[in-house]
Amino acid sequence: MCEPQAIEKRSMAIIEENLPELSSLAPGERKIVERVAHATGDVSYAGLLRLHPGAVEAGLNAIRAGRPIVTDVKMLKAGINALQLKKFGIPVSCYIDDPKVVSEARQQGVTRAIAAMRLAAPELNGGIAAIGNAPTALFTLCELINRGKVSPALVVGIPVGFVGAAESKKMLMNTNVPYVTLPGSKGGSTIAAAVVNALLYLA
Repeated sequence: MCEPQAIEKRSMAIIEENLPELSSLAPGERKIVERVAHATGDVSYAGLLRLHPGAVEAGLNAIRAGRPIVTDVKMLKAGINALQLKKFGIPVSCYIDDPKVVSEARQQGVTRAIAAMRLAAPELNGGIAAIGNAPTALFTLCELINRGKVSPALVVGIPVGFVGAAESKKMLMNTNVPYVTLPGSKGGSTIAAAVVNALLYLA
């Protein structure tokens, strides 16, 4: 068994065997859980993910409308399926290395993730924010949302780490926008990319 499609099919079958609770999920939520388990090789994530009731619909509507996706790091941007993005004409941006961001971060004494999210804000109205690394990026986005400065269709907020990650996700779940998150310190670009890819496949 060396064909990619055969491997993936068998992997999904194994996931279903180990996660009987998948049958109780709505189709969109099920696809996201399966993709995350497949990407991480860990079925335990199924019980940890938190999805806003409107998350799947909001994400699909944004994708079908060709709305932009903004990521916090280049690794996450690279992990999103380029072929699926092309089908919908979706631009993906990551400003972490933008000269303006580097300069602003230095001048204001903030992280580049903070400066990058501020720069990206205008693109995020009706778009998708995907954060898989930096809690400061998610904190900043939540602050912008709460101040009425930006209104993304969906936030995939899954930063990783022991400092600020759990708190930033809690803040996200208290905003008024649809979200997909993973409470606690666990997270990462691989998981965030898997969520976005699941939505692209569904769309």
